Amino acid sequence: MEHELSHVREIEAAAEGRPPGRDRVVVESWLRCLNQHRLDPTARSEAFILPETALREHRQRSEALIAIARSGIESLYGLVAGQNYVLLLADRAGVTVEYLGDEAQKQELRRSGLYMGAEWSEARAGTCALGACIETGEPLVIHQSDHFDATHTGLSCTAAPIYDTLGRLSAVLDISLLSSPRAKASQSLALKLVTAAARRIEMANLMAENRREWVLRLSASPDFLDVDPEAALSLDGTGRVLGLTHGAARILAQAAGQDWRAAGGLIGRPVSDFLNVRVDRLDDLMRQRPAAERFIETRDGHRLFAHAIEPRRAPARTVPAPVSLPPPLRGLAGDDPTMAALLRAAAALAPQRLPILIEGETGTGKLTLARAIHAAGRGGPFTVVRCAEIGEEEALLFGRQTGRRQEEGLIAAAHRGTLVPRQDRGSAAPHAGAPSAPGGRGQLPAGGRPAPGAGRRAHPFDRAAGRGRGAAARPPAPAGRGVAAAAAAAGATGPAVAGRAAARLGRPAALACARGAGGAGLASLARQSARTRAYGADAAGPGAGR
Repeated sequence: MEHELSHVREIEAAAEGRPPGRDRVVVESWLRCLNQHRLDPTARSEAFILPETALREHRQRSEALIAIARSGIESLYGLVAGQNYVLLLADRAGVTVEYLGDEAQKQELRRSGLYMGAEWSEARAGTCALGACIETGEPLVIHQSDHFDATHTGLSCTAAPIYDTLGRLSAVLDISLLSSPRAKASQSLALKLVTAAARRIEMANLMAENRREWVLRLSASPDFLDVDPEAALSLDGTGRVLGLTHGAARILAQAAGQDWRAAGGLIGRPVSDFLNVRVDRLDDLMRQRPAAERFIETRDGHRLFAHAIEPRRAPARTVPAPVSLPPPLRGLAGDDPTMAALLRAAAALAPQRLPILIEGETGTGKLTLARAIHAAGRGGPFTVVRCAEIGEEEALLFGRQTGRRQEEGLIAAAHRGTLVPRQDRGSAAPHAGAPSAPGGRGQLPAGGRPAPGAGRRAHPFDRAAGRGRGAAARPPAPAGRGVAAAAAAAGATGPAVAGRAAARLGRPAALACARGAGGAGLASLARQSARTRAYGADAAGPGAGR
C-alpha cells in the first residue's frame, strides 16, 4: 500500500513540474495520461481483453502484417523464451493481434494483460511500452514503476515500432516480463533485439511490396550490407521514392533537414534530393562490385554503403500457337474476325468429350455450326431431335421394353455420336419454377460419357444482322452422371422429365444444343439438369441405366 502511495505522489510531483528522476519519455507519458487521457493514478484498472468478435476484426485488418512478421517474431521469441519473456505484436490501436508465451503461465499472463486481444493503448492502460511507443514512434523500455497504473508496476516491457512503406506507424512489437528483479538497464539487450526484429520485418515488407521496382539498401558499414542492411528504399524508373523503411526515413529526413515524423512528405520526391545517386548508374551499386566500393554520400555529407537490387522482370507472355481450322469449320469464318475467333475455339473443343451450347437468333446458323463441329471432332451419327416432339414422353429418348424386345431410343442411337435437342421458334416458355444453372443463363451441362467431369461447352454463336457478336467458347463445370439424359429429355413442354431421366442414363452420348431466339425451353432444361446433377447418381441406385 505504501508503495502505491509513493507511486501516486511521484506522478503528482511530475504534474506539478517537479522532476521525478525518470526518463523523459516516461514523464511525458504520465503527463499525457493526466492531461490528455484524464486518467486517475489512484484508480487500479485490470487488463482489458477484447471480446472474440472485436479481436477477430483487428486480426483480419492486420492479416498481411502478421504473415510478413511471423518469421521474425518467431525467431525473436526463440531467443528470449527461455528467460520467461512474452512476445506481443499489437496493431496501431494497441490491440494485441499476435502472442507467443509460455503455456504454463497462461492464466497469469491473461490476468496481467500479456495475452492475445489485450488493449495496451495509453488511453486505456496508461503509461506502458506499447502505448508509449505508439505515441512517440520510438523504441523504449517501460520498467516496473514507470507504468502509470499501479496494477502494472510489476511488469517490465520493451517495445519497438513497425512502420509501413509510406512511413506510417503500422504496429508495435513488444517483449515483456511478468516480473524482473533487476534494474531497468538490464533490458538494454532486449531493446536492441526487439528493435532489430522490427527493422527486419519492415525490410521484408518493403521487399515484398516492391518486387517490380528498384530497391536501394543502405548501411553505415560494408560488412553486413548485403545480408542485414540498416535501411532501404524503393524507387520507380525515374528515381522517385516509392517506399521506405523507418531507418531510411530518418536518413532522408536528416539529409533534407526535415522531421522524420513527417515521412509521408518524402514519398514521391527524387532520390537525388537526399542522396548523391544517379538512377542511370544504379547498376554500379549491385553485387558485382565489392561492398566496400559501393559507397554513396547523403546531401548533408554522410557516407553510406549501398546495395541496389534491380526489379524482377514480369515473365514474358507466351503467344499461343494458332489453331488450324479443320475443313468443316474453315469455310464458316469468312473475313469476320469475331467469327474467326469463335471457330478457333470451336476447333480446339471439337475433339474433346465435352458438351457444347450454341445460342443465337433464328437463322444465324446454329445447326450448321453444330454439324461442322460434329464433322470436325468425331464420328458416329449426328441426330437432331425437336424438343416439341418429346413432350413428357421418355421412351423417345430412352427406348422402351416391350415384352422381351427392347426398342432403342434416340440416346442409344446417338452412341459415340452427337445428339442435338433443337428448340424452334414459337415453342412454349420455360418451366417457371426451374432453378438457375451454375455458370450462367442457359448453361447446358450434358454428360457425354458417364465418367464424372466429362463435359464441353462452346458459347454463343451469333451473326444477327450480319455481324459477329462477341462469341466465346469455354468448358462448363464438370457434369455428373445422367445429365445428358436430362438435357435431351426436357423440351419446352417437359422439364419435369429431366428430374426423372437424369438418374437413369448410363450410356455415353455427346450433346450439342441449338437454341433459337424463342428457345427458352432449353434454358429450363439446363437449369433442371443442373438441379438433378446433385442427386441423380444416388437416385439411380446400383446399375442404373444398364
